[in-house]
Amino acid sequence: MRKGIEIRDAHFPDRAPIDAYGNGGFRFADMSHRGSLLCLPSGIHGWDATEASALDPKLFARVLEEAGDIEVLLVGTGTEIRRLPPELKIRLRDAGIISDPMNTGAAVRTYNVMLAESRAVAAALIAV
Repeated sequence: MRKGIEIRDAHFPDRAPIDAYGNGGFRFADMSHRGSLLCLPSGIHGWDATEASALDPKLFARVLEEAGDIEVLLVGTGTEIRRLPPELKIRLRDAGIISDPMNTGAAVRTYNVMLAESRAVAAALIAV
């Protein structure tokens, strides 16, 4: 029996540098993804954030679940730098995570360098 189209959550089960970004998505590990990404110790996950999204702590639930393996979270906020809401900064800090918001391009470049250095880094990247 034929199945219809199966839609699954986007997930790449490993860490990988980001090869390119722009046009609403990212390229990594010989693949491409349309939309935003969470780059975590458990792998690279599709993320529902956009430049228009409020940076609500609920968007960072998966980051907080993996807090024990993350020292630094780079937050690529889109084309412009946006401050993280105080509630989110506090929740991240209480989980032992240093957060650093910057535009998405800078976050991608910094993530790649820190990943190459085998640092405990994660990134929340809003697509541009």
